[in-house]
Amino acid sequence: MSEEPVRIFVVSTTVGQERNVAKIIVGRVEVNNIPIKALLIPENLKGYIFIEADGPHMVERAIANIKHVKSRIPGALPFSEIEKYILVKSAIEEFDINDIVEVVSGPFKGMRARITDIDKAKEEVTIELLEAAFTLPVTVHADYVKLVSKGKER
Repeated sequence: MSEEPVRIFVVSTTVGQERNVAKIIVGRVEVNNIPIKALLIPENLKGYIFIEADGPHMVERAIANIKHVKSRIPGALPFSEIEKYILVKSAIEEFDINDIVEVVSGPFKGMRARITDIDKAKEEVTIELLEAAFTLPVTVHADYVKLVSKGKER
């Protein structure tokens, strides 16, 4: 038995209304038994919803007359095009030693710091606060800092 290719259609929505539109679509799919297989609302692509279905007519039925739906983008997307929106990239991947970061959570929130060490296994970074009176190394989870500027390698 051969596996059918995944057919993914793109629906353009009003930015910020993706979740509301998806909830309405899910309600319609359940009530009207429309064979929609999956919905994806990518976090890093505003104003779009990906819908997996066997054909565009099913997507059209699911999105017809929904207020914040702008249009259905013609054609189907190959799965390889949306993989980048599904794969979760660890926050630690973007950091290098000597990068300047801002602490976004915890007691040092709002302070800038320089990364002195990276522990990829634990997803932790050791930072030195730039605004402190003396240099004190602090180890925090990578999710607690955001990149301000890339540092220069020494």
